[in-house]
Amino acid sequence: MFRFARPVLAALIGLASAIGATPSVRAADLGGVYTDDSGVCGKRWVLGKITHRFAYQVRHVPNLPNVAITDFQNIRENRYLPAQEDRPIGRTYCGAQVILSDGDARDIWYLIEEGQGYAGIGDNVEFCVSGFDRWYVYNGRCRVLR
Repeated sequence: MFRFARPVLAALIGLASAIGATPSVRAADLGGVYTDDSGVCGKRWVLGKITHRFAYQVRHVPNLPNVAITDFQNIRENRYLPAQEDRPIGRTYCGAQVILSDGDARDIWYLIEEGQGYAGIGDNVEFCVSGFDRWYVYNGRCRVLR
């Protein structure tokens, strides 16, 4: 039954998108307004990855408050280091402010590494929320990602 249903569902979705009948889709866990003027730093997939990994972090690192990211504000690109012969990985450094589920606003710094995703496919995102780097992975006060 399921082997038949998947191709039919895929065909219906393809047909609906071809005629323009698909509604706009928003991520359920990201409630903020995002602008595209911040370049790659404001892309939905980047913010979604940060939100998902932050939720994992607060569940698995001891003594962190049980909060979630509800919004991103003031998204900006701090610097861009393009890939070169002596530096083969292009890096974009970003900063923003996150609003947490307890109403607290925290600074966040993140880095997007080109071509460093799983098995070298896609891009990798590293992030540090101020006050949540309990093990000093990114040095004191997230200095590595600033």
